[in-house]
Amino acid sequence: MARTGRFFVAALLAWSTASAFDLTLDRRAIDDAIAIGHSRLDAERVRFHRPYRVIVGRAPVDYVDVVTPFRRIEIEAETKARAGNRTLGQREALALLDAAPDQIDFFVELTFHPFNTFIGVPSYGIRLVKQGDTALLEPRSIDLFPRYGPRVEGLPITQPAAPALPKRTESLSGGTTVAHYDARALDQQGVYELVVSEAGKELGRARIDLRALR
Repeated sequence: MARTGRFFVAALLAWSTASAFDLTLDRRAIDDAIAIGHSRLDAERVRFHRPYRVIVGRAPVDYVDVVTPFRRIEIEAETKARAGNRTLGQREALALLDAAPDQIDFFVELTFHPFNTFIGVPSYGIRLVKQGDTALLEPRSIDLFPRYGPRVEGLPITQPAAPALPKRTESLSGGTTVAHYDARALDQQGVYELVVSEAGKELGRARIDLRALR
């Protein structure tokens, strides 16, 4: 087996035995995330990403993508590999973590009615509620990214990006609401409901099981 293949298998084994997402990544965990991102085994990367995406399917909410610190490193490594750039190194990975310390992100993907009159992505409420609790947890901050035309499927964009601009014939078709949470405020063994609402009316919710993530 090739050297990268051995690293990838070891990373997957470590992931499969993990019982909760990693709040603080040590160098071994960073190496695991990089190994998954650099692997040439597309089917196994799909397997890795699957538990991080929760389908909602209730208009306007399509799905929620969860980005933990571990997945943030994997996405950056995978993005570089797909673009044919050089591999992600430990120093770059640490800088990426330092830019968003102790942070877990929830990317809420939205599709609007074709005849909507929005001029931007609405400021929907995003709240987390732990299973068995009633306290509503607010995000640190929220970013809104509009989408014009059809969605281009792919990984969440974890690096800051300029908002998309419409072409002359394009209207607002959807967008992404990114809710940034302080991971230290969450139970790493917890199960949460992420609730999307507007003016007190629930638009959709996603069940987030942090025990299934790394």
